Amino acid sequence: MYLVGNLSIYIGLAISIFSLLIFIIGIYKQDQRFINSGKGGVLAAFICTAVASAILLYLLATEQFQFQYVHDYTSSELPLIYKLTAFWAGNSGSLLLWSLFLSMYTVMVVFSKKMKGNPMVPYIASIMLTNVIFFFFILGFVAKPFVLLDEVPIEGKGLNPMLQNPGMILHPVTLYLGYVGLAVPFAFAMAALILRNMDDFWIKMTRRWTILAWMFLSLGNILGGQWAYVELGWGGYWAWDPVENASFMPWLTATAFLHSVMIQERKNMLKVWNVSLIITSYALTLFGTFLVRSGVLTSVHAFADSNLGLYFLIFMAFAVLGGLYVLMSRYNLIKRDAGQFHSFLSKESSFLINNLLLVGAAFAVFWGTIFPLVSEAVRGTKVTVGIPYFNAVQSPILLSMLFVMAVCPLIAWQRSSAKNLRKNFLYPSIFAIIAMVLMVVIGVRKTWAVIGYGVIAFLLITHYLEFYRGVKARRKMTKENIPVALWRLMVRNRRRYGGYLVHLGIAFIAMGIIGSQNYDLETMKTVKLGESIEIKDYKIIYEKLDQRKEGINDIIYADLRIFQNGKPLGVMEPEKVFYGNWEQPSSEPAIVNSWKEDLYLVLSAWENDGRATFIVKINPMMNWLWLGSIILVIGTLFAVWSGKYGNITPRYSGSKREVS
Repeated sequence: MYLVGNLSIYIGLAISIFSLLIFIIGIYKQDQRFINSGKGGVLAAFICTAVASAILLYLLATEQFQFQYVHDYTSSELPLIYKLTAFWAGNSGSLLLWSLFLSMYTVMVVFSKKMKGNPMVPYIASIMLTNVIFFFFILGFVAKPFVLLDEVPIEGKGLNPMLQNPGMILHPVTLYLGYVGLAVPFAFAMAALILRNMDDFWIKMTRRWTILAWMFLSLGNILGGQWAYVELGWGGYWAWDPVENASFMPWLTATAFLHSVMIQERKNMLKVWNVSLIITSYALTLFGTFLVRSGVLTSVHAFADSNLGLYFLIFMAFAVLGGLYVLMSRYNLIKRDAGQFHSFLSKESSFLINNLLLVGAAFAVFWGTIFPLVSEAVRGTKVTVGIPYFNAVQSPILLSMLFVMAVCPLIAWQRSSAKNLRKNFLYPSIFAIIAMVLMVVIGVRKTWAVIGYGVIAFLLITHYLEFYRGVKARRKMTKENIPVALWRLMVRNRRRYGGYLVHLGIAFIAMGIIGSQNYDLETMKTVKLGESIEIKDYKIIYEKLDQRKEGINDIIYADLRIFQNGKPLGVMEPEKVFYGNWEQPSSEPAIVNSWKEDLYLVLSAWENDGRATFIVKINPMMNWLWLGSIILVIGTLFAVWSGKYGNITPRYSGSKREVS
């Protein structure tokens, strides 16, 4: 296994380098035989990563502790599912997973039927193979997954308890699929620029790739937030941790890209902007990997004791400078025949404003993330940027984006008249004002919260009107009943109405964020057996403190009987888990869910006489955040499910002869 595992990596590296050279020769000679050979090399490189991945999974599942990676991240007491998910618990395993996805994407693009005979293929493959070669190099010479120990240990160290959670089964996988997925539109954009192909063919061909990468990034962030909420025991879901920020920044710029490409397709505008956005999104995925593995910033998510940061920094600089060089060398060509904005009050202007807000949000997160490094370099002191900075900067940006999202569906292309604006926005404005008044009446007093819920109400009604008018027009023509008309309207306009579903999902997420960030309550109290804790309309009676054993782990738990307004809600058991092979215990909170709020209970400490200290939190609107996340994913899948490229044929203006 040791020999086969290492050989698969070194052979994969050699094949990838060979394939890259063959593609370059094929481009230079314009010879399809070389291109076909390079494509075969791409498939062989993927097989090498698949073999290496299968071997590592086998070693983890069968407790081969003589391998350092298996010893460091598994133990015999670990359930099989967590032995397998230890695959991405450490540096070398996670990088192997990244390489597997990257080579898989490369194969899918190169062998796609829609790309058969396309002259962009060798350029796209060369760019993606450069990434594959880098990761093979790291796996072969820096972070080796198949290192043998000098002596065979009896037992492994075990998996970090924080990773022994269902959320960690999917969170890293979805995040990596999103990260790696953004390499595809980057490769297409660079290939189009090199070939001097300035039409929107590359955008249409990568639409699905970009949407899927965006969806996986969304899922990664959502699952990470859910994991933090149920596993870390602090009662929150987002702490603006550097590694959280690293996955959020490319999500913001990819969101901007997905919106602005619509303007290029329809109005032939924002070409430079779109290429710049995809370069930035791709660079931010590498920057996030650098943050996780460099150790320059402290994070609960980061890999410790890593010397990989410098390698990723060099590769990121190479990729960004290379992308910018290609962009600037084609700048005049890109600007030629570009469309122009005709009015500030137009759909295309709203898209541009939305993009500026998204990029501004990404820059604010980027600055807050790297500021400790800047301060240390300039002043010699690392100044930490905390949650208040991010909340203060991002809150108005979030509300502004929600407002633009609300306006965009009902505003006209090219130019909107005063009559059009009155017709489309009078009733939504009245509805929003009424919603804000009702918020004040029911006790919502914070200004940002009132404005936020007013903007969300405005967004919900404008999107409702879009669905209502579409269904009404269809029923007038087809005489269909409302459910049938709605379904067929959406199916025949998947991209449009899928996007609206995503907007609704983001609106519900915003409802949860505003409620949980502005109206949460918390108390900490030490009580004796039989005593109670009261918070808001809840009464929590401490009935029991006990201990049980699960495998090699000891669990201290408390029985808490919950009442709300005198009505019994049952008994909850917050826990403190002590692991047999891990020094730090973890808190497992008990959570009472409702659509109004969550009651979040944490066992903090206890005494020999039975007294215990509990942290009790009320987190309003949390279920709306998770509901919005589900709607967001459904909307994305709906938009991408059966989208068709149509009869698209490449239009190349470059002087190079097509490879066919």
